[in-house]
Amino acid sequence: MLSLRSISVFQFKNYQSSRFSFDQRVIGICGPNGTGKTNLVDAIYSLCFTKSYFSRSDQQNVKHGEQGFRVEGEFDLNGRPVKVASVLRETGKKEFSTDGQVYERISKHIGMLPAVIIAPDDADLITGGSEERRRYLDTLFSQLDPLYLQELMAWNRVTAQRNVYLKSCTDRRSVNHALLDTYDLQLAKHGSFVYRKRQEFILTLLPFVARFYSEIAGKDEEVSATYESQLHNSTFEQLLSDNREKDIMLQRTSCGIHKDDLALSLGGRPFKTEASQGQRKSLLFALKLAEFEILKQHKGFAPILLLDDVFEKLDETRIRNLLT
Repeated sequence: MLSLRSISVFQFKNYQSSRFSFDQRVIGICGPNGTGKTNLVDAIYSLCFTKSYFSRSDQQNVKHGEQGFRVEGEFDLNGRPVKVASVLRETGKKEFSTDGQVYERISKHIGMLPAVIIAPDDADLITGGSEERRRYLDTLFSQLDPLYLQELMAWNRVTAQRNVYLKSCTDRRSVNHALLDTYDLQLAKHGSFVYRKRQEFILTLLPFVARFYSEIAGKDEEVSATYESQLHNSTFEQLLSDNREKDIMLQRTSCGIHKDDLALSLGGRPFKTEASQGQRKSLLFALKLAEFEILKQHKGFAPILLLDDVFEKLDETRIRNLLT
């Protein structure tokens, strides 16, 4: 079992110094607009994922006029107390620790305290670009398999290095193809692993999505999702080779797992264009609850579920079905 016992926030967003204690597994945070309810939810999220859900950088989480922040949480993990701390020093250095032990690699923490968040901006998961759906998949899969996160981070690192090199090439004659070969071998290794894992995990995910959508919507509507990838019809090595000249011209890596998508459909039609607002909300909740259920089965205990103002624009029937 996983539960949050208390959280302390210091110079985090709108909080100067506050502490909250909880004695129930189901917690409701109430208050007028602008008092920091979402910021408190984000502080909890940051202790599970080492970073904010709503801010792009740690510096954006610092209270105005201050130089750093500290967030501490006390959790109960299968009967064992666990203390987690996230600190941004005045120097800009980030430290993350569990029971006083600072991580050498912060990413090692991912998956220890599994969590799922549902927030208003998550509508982009349905209507936004493919990067939103990859973020959803990567957040779930990284909590299931530490090696997935490691390989994904390696892919991102090598892709960034390759892109920097491509931008430095002023013309085709200056291109070092041997260096690109080295980058491509690394990308093929890391990218192929991520691709195979996405295929595997998505097959597990889809039945849960269909089940939860039916339960929430309360209708017999056929929802489906298809994993789209350039790698379905080509090896990674061939894909990179075929697109090298294009990459040199564009000065960036134009193919790979960073182009993958999860295509969502309703009755065989694209969900983002054909579904009503209520149907989109139902699918969003179905995706998130599927994430919750898979983590629960994989970990052997329920993850933390964070709900931030999620019932807006849902009719009573869908709200009742969601809560039950």
